[in-house]
Amino acid sequence: MKLKYITILSGAVLLSITSCKKELARTNINPNGSEVAQPDYLLTAATKASSDTYWGVANNMDASLLFVQYWSKIQYTDPDRYIFTNSSFEDLWSTGYSKGIVNFNQIIKLADSQSNPNYKGVALVLRSWVFSLLADSYGNVPYKQATNIDQYLTPAYDSQKDVYFALLDDLKAAQAALDPSGKAIAGDLIYSNSIASWKKFANSLRLRIALRIADREPSKAKQVLDDIKAEGGSYISTNAETAQFVYLSSPNQNPVSNLFDTRDDYRISKTIVDQLFALNDPRLPIYAAKTQDATPQTYVGLPNGLLVGDASNYGFTKTSKPGTYFRAPSAPAVILSYAESLFDRAEVAARGFTAEDAGALYQQAVTAALTQYSVSSADITTYLAQNSVKYDASNYKKSIGNQKWLALFGQGLEGWTEWRRLDYPVLQPAVAGTLSGKIPVRFIYPGSEQSLNKTSYSAAVASQGADLLTTKLWFDVN
Repeated sequence: MKLKYITILSGAVLLSITSCKKELARTNINPNGSEVAQPDYLLTAATKASSDTYWGVANNMDASLLFVQYWSKIQYTDPDRYIFTNSSFEDLWSTGYSKGIVNFNQIIKLADSQSNPNYKGVALVLRSWVFSLLADSYGNVPYKQATNIDQYLTPAYDSQKDVYFALLDDLKAAQAALDPSGKAIAGDLIYSNSIASWKKFANSLRLRIALRIADREPSKAKQVLDDIKAEGGSYISTNAETAQFVYLSSPNQNPVSNLFDTRDDYRISKTIVDQLFALNDPRLPIYAAKTQDATPQTYVGLPNGLLVGDASNYGFTKTSKPGTYFRAPSAPAVILSYAESLFDRAEVAARGFTAEDAGALYQQAVTAALTQYSVSSADITTYLAQNSVKYDASNYKKSIGNQKWLALFGQGLEGWTEWRRLDYPVLQPAVAGTLSGKIPVRFIYPGSEQSLNKTSYSAAVASQGADLLTTKLWFDVN
């Protein structure tokens, strides 16, 4: 009887607790709040977070902009000398997955439940872009299991090749889902909800990734281009169609502007200043600011990777900051430009993947890159007439690589990836670099992966190679 009484009492207590939980849940419902996330709000938030990370300090200003010698550091020069810890590259990984991919996955689910394929197509394009940044930077990364993080808390890594192949499939699916005549979307801060523009962006991103794999898998790369042609698809075709996130004033300003409000660590690299001078390039006063003190050259770049004392000796007022265009609060974070799309088309033509005229497309690409900054037609004509600028069909990688590097100024991650892929321009390592005369060719994995996802991390390292800045990635064949 005593056991029976205890059992009945325990049941009553459990019932009471359950009832209280249900009542508490009802009590804590916000009558003015939605219990289901809205895709337009998610799209805005995820795009902003991804753009901030892409254009921000950890991956851009303190890493890729230095590696590819667009910028240099005049204070706290460790990053410019390739000195990093395993927490240095946490931002792209953590924000890319938690605020980018997770939210784009949710938009895809909502799009399916609400029967709006256009949200799904846009989310697939942006998710593919973020995944490509991760693969370009780290190599092997979680892809398949990362799309279902609720089920896989410690996702396995996929090979860089498999990630690129999967992204090409995703972008093809996005292209099919996007319908300018279909349901409208909202919350799009890149193309103001223009589905026709998203279709062009999707194809241009497919073209970019096709070139990532072109040295390893040329037949697959060509098939991607054949598919786009068979679909009747087009690419970004004007500067107005450039995929970019346009910032506003504080507190929603460009991350570069935000940093320069309070710090003075960065200068434009001597490498690119010297090249702009050598080419009489009209973008010099756009890319670089005049020195604060009068100097013979007006624009003075700082060598990359100096010791702190040596960097300071150049003088804060006698070296050039990046141009005011890039430090403006509303300066855009360029994701994929018209000029890049043309350079990519020129390259696939040079490789024989299409029947287009590589030289003509190259000339259009250089023109678009200059027009992007409102350079006059007369100055463009003069620039293109130089032997050092003319297209060299015998070495398309050199012609395209050098001019593409100039065109991608500010886009650290993309400029760095293209330099690794094309091997142009020829860059010298940091003056006081710590990698035995080498430039970093990948990000090291975040330390959190070693502690929280050790089995998957270890398998990735065993497959790809040592977790070092100097370990070449699959796409980097030379």
